Amino acid sequence: MLEDRSCLVSREYPMTYEQQGNWARMNYRADESNGGDEITVRKIPKRSIEQIDTVLSIGGILMSLSNQSENQESSDSSSLIVPIGRDNSISCLIKCSRADYGSLASLNSSFRSLIRSGELYKLRRQNGVVEHWVYFSCQLLEWEAFDPIRRHWMHLPRMNPNECFPFADKESLAVGTELLVFGRDLMAYVIYRYSILTNTWTTGTSMNSPRCLFGSASLGKIAILAGGCDPNGEVLDSAEIYDSEEGSWRTLPNMNKARKMCSGFFMDGKFYVIGGIARGSGAPVLLTCGEEYDLETGVWTEIPNMSPVRSGAGDAPATSEAPPLIAVVDNQLYAADHADMEVRRYDKESRVWVTVGRLPERADSTYGWGLAFRACGDRLIVIGGPRNSGEGFIEVNSWVPHEGPPQWDLLGRKRSGSFVYNCAVMGC
Repeated sequence: MLEDRSCLVSREYPMTYEQQGNWARMNYRADESNGGDEITVRKIPKRSIEQIDTVLSIGGILMSLSNQSENQESSDSSSLIVPIGRDNSISCLIKCSRADYGSLASLNSSFRSLIRSGELYKLRRQNGVVEHWVYFSCQLLEWEAFDPIRRHWMHLPRMNPNECFPFADKESLAVGTELLVFGRDLMAYVIYRYSILTNTWTTGTSMNSPRCLFGSASLGKIAILAGGCDPNGEVLDSAEIYDSEEGSWRTLPNMNKARKMCSGFFMDGKFYVIGGIARGSGAPVLLTCGEEYDLETGVWTEIPNMSPVRSGAGDAPATSEAPPLIAVVDNQLYAADHADMEVRRYDKESRVWVTVGRLPERADSTYGWGLAFRACGDRLIVIGGPRNSGEGFIEVNSWVPHEGPPQWDLLGRKRSGSFVYNCAVMGC
């Protein structure tokens, strides 16, 4: 078996579910001479070498199905893998890597229906089986995914938005099995929704109070968005919660302070928003306080001096700075100081920020823009890299905080003509 397993939706040779199924059936079948107990590989196209190992990694499932008709669905389609029944089949499937779900969905309509329904991802979440992939955009309408376990890059289908969308500010958020990209058309704000269940983009449900430049974070199937600007440029103190399974928005109580260009996160089961810029009659005011939202009581509580202080920011105006670069791992809050190239941790007891180490050497940015700092399971990741005259590369570096002071592991590197515009991590 090949050592470097790759997802079927490969960067060089993307395949649809139907193409994957035709390829698998053409190249893998039971050897009837030995009773169907072995899988014989024949006529393997050289161009498909990346796909071969993925199918082999689910070879046990293919072998179980090999005695079923190649031209007909199972007589008991609800059982999936008939010999072990539906419940045992699902127990096996939730332990498979989600990188293999594209090939599994190609096997027959029963697998395809199960995976596209989202049922498997709900069961994975209930059983604590979660894989985190990084989704990012270095082009206005193009998104890629990176699997940090297999260290594999994948292209998403190209977005097909309205004419104004590429030229406006955009935010992104991964929640449940969706990637949401927020922007605007000529007259109003708009949301585009990518689903990993169907591998397609659609128009998402509008917020009750559409906005941009907000702080946001997700927890399982829900996400909270707070603050930002309305279509008239008014800074908001309102917040909304999104349920990705229902595709619905619900308005939450207002925050204590209106703010835009802020950052949001979940920690200890509560939602927080920190930093940002307040509205005012004069020059913009950079906020240092944070606010905590208790999902059980529905109450916002202001926390002074919670936003990380960027000591090396110099004389840069407040409006030129990126929102605070923050991430939570194991209920610990970390921040990236792009100016001093440091990583800091928030001490919840004393409510102070403590420097714990350095950022990766090549984590380049412009006032924090173009640098992604995210939580990815039990690790922190930094995505960024230097550019010269429009050409350069981006790197994905990771560090596992419970292993000690920052020692960054290079997970992937690729050429890029631009910096990272948007980035989100999906855990499902």
